[in-house]
Amino acid sequence: MVYRHLAQFFIIFLLFTFLGTVYAQEELKAEDSLKVLNLNLPTKTIQILDTITTQSVSGDFNTPVINTLSKDSIVFDLEDQAIARTSDSLWMKELYDSSRFEEVYGSIVNEVVDPLEYEELPTELLKQRLEELNSYTPFNVEYNPSLERIIKHYLKNRRSSMAKLMALSDYYFPMFEQELDKHNLPLEIKYLAVVESALDPVAKSRVGATGLWQFMFTTGKMFGLEVSSYVDERADPVMSTEAAAKYLKSLHKSFDDWDLALAAYNSGPGNVSKAIRRSGGETNYWKIRNRLPRETAGYVPAFLATMYIFEYAEEHGFKSNGPKFHQIATDTIQVKRLITFEQVAKVVNLPVEEVQFLNPSYKLGIIPYIKEKNYTLRLPVESIGKFVTNEKAIYDFAQEENSKEDANLPKYVEQPDRIRYRVKSGDYLGKIAEIYGVGVSQIKKWNGLKSNKLKVGQRLTIYPTKPIDSSTKTSIAKTTTKGNVKLYTVKNGDSLWSISQKYPGVTVQNIKIWNGISSNKLQPGMKLKIYKG
Repeated sequence: MVYRHLAQFFIIFLLFTFLGTVYAQEELKAEDSLKVLNLNLPTKTIQILDTITTQSVSGDFNTPVINTLSKDSIVFDLEDQAIARTSDSLWMKELYDSSRFEEVYGSIVNEVVDPLEYEELPTELLKQRLEELNSYTPFNVEYNPSLERIIKHYLKNRRSSMAKLMALSDYYFPMFEQELDKHNLPLEIKYLAVVESALDPVAKSRVGATGLWQFMFTTGKMFGLEVSSYVDERADPVMSTEAAAKYLKSLHKSFDDWDLALAAYNSGPGNVSKAIRRSGGETNYWKIRNRLPRETAGYVPAFLATMYIFEYAEEHGFKSNGPKFHQIATDTIQVKRLITFEQVAKVVNLPVEEVQFLNPSYKLGIIPYIKEKNYTLRLPVESIGKFVTNEKAIYDFAQEENSKEDANLPKYVEQPDRIRYRVKSGDYLGKIAEIYGVGVSQIKKWNGLKSNKLKVGQRLTIYPTKPIDSSTKTSIAKTTTKGNVKLYTVKNGDSLWSISQKYPGVTVQNIKIWNGISSNKLQPGMKLKIYKG
């Protein structure tokens, strides 16, 4: 055991040594490949960012460097392979594709019924592997035809999505395992997040459950997860995992059985208790399964099928193409002033999509500064070094940007889980959806609406993605009267950042507020309102 730990330490040491060497070489190369951009920024901003850039390219943050560049220009280290950067962007888009969540969720609700042939996995071999798996996990991994059908369905019809999930798991699983181990819970619970959210930290179900572990607002609050206009901690990988560990621990204490604890996590302990009563006191999940809600009936088999495929990934030819970031190669810093993802991306020279990927709990791409609240920024370790060394200059730059008249930063407001909206004269679904940052289809689903027709006085249940106070509606009304509106049609490869760059003075935050969206995900063909001027 001691030798194994020494070996692990040695491997980590070599990894950091390698990263440090590559980083130093790239930074020194950058000195010869600076590009000058004429962005017409204020002199003070140029001085701030000149300081950050010249210190960064020196390779030594403690050695002063004389900057001889013109005050009318701003310098960034922008040397990169355009093709490689495009590939990175497409990779991030693939991994962050929300369609995975719908695919996983749909497979649970609509359980596979028909037998499926899959020659690579004979029934006898599957039985042998499940028995082996059962021997080292506290979960009840027994062979049954229903479980076999689901496993074979995943192997045959979901190979592409499973490979993407494995790539994401390389980043998220170390975080999960750390929190689960801290609470002395089975590490296999990490596979539950695959079933819950397809490892999408901003996944949102039709009833408003959010995040990697799909917490409803009220349950999240019970376990310390905050939701406000800027922040949804249900999307924070570490904080939500800790909350999930506490919740699962309490459920296991109630039922003394992990299968039942998982069922209760999905449908609530009340439904599991009722199923036990209706079955005459049975406590075996498979014996009470037909008395549970349909979704829960498919939930535990989906978990066990996922566990099997991940545990036997190599045998089935799955290979992770690896994450862009490894959790061990990232670090966090507590922010001391309000700062946006765009500002962070600019000063540490990262694509804004990567900052978003590492910090999914900030809904509007803004990290707020609120007294007595510890909001953190996660970045790759080499970027953290740049940020810490130039902290004051970075915050001065952010403050100057945020004080501009067109910054249009929303007010920080605590957010309710659910509201009951009363339809007024002149209301229509698109208008209501824009105000609350949700989709028309979501409002229809939440309220069982079959058409877009509304009646004055009708009550609608809405799970808002952004809080509304009296100033919010006013700001939306003012925004829509400024300048001319243009409808932009999203194309393949577009991101909010790339679209904002097409229009002078327009930011990612502007586009989000104008269109009532809370994440960076776009679909080709989507129409976005852009207010010029």
